[in-house]
Amino acid sequence: QVQLIESGGGLVQAGGSLRLSCVASGRTFSKYTMGWFRQAPGKEREFVVAISWSGGTTDYADSVKGRFTISRDNAKNTVYLQMNSLKPEDTAVYYCAADTTTRWSTRRIVNGYDYWGQGTQVTVSS
Repeated sequence: QVQLIESGGGLVQAGGSLRLSCVASGRTFSKYTMGWFRQAPGKEREFVVAISWSGGTTDYADSVKGRFTISRDNAKNTVYLQMNSLKPEDTAVYYCAADTTTRWSTRRIVNGYDYWGQGTQVTVSS
């Protein structure tokens, strides 16, 4: 069983920055593919970014490329999402997700992850 706890969400003006954190339980965090997804009201949950177990490979949705940066600290069982140049359309609940089977091919789909956090709200005002 893996528990994921996100933090760092909040209200920010357009152009501002936020840093999300996701702390995972479990002794094999360093083997997991980790991802961030988001869900706006009335919309489906969508892929934002994923990072491989080593941190050496990342994959970003086009909508956030160049503005968001994912990183991980396996010693702290934590994955981070640095969000810069935020836009109102980035407003959503952001979810951290873990793929304990460590596949990479399914990193962009919701069903590719077997554990999810409770989500943290990010609101960007115009």
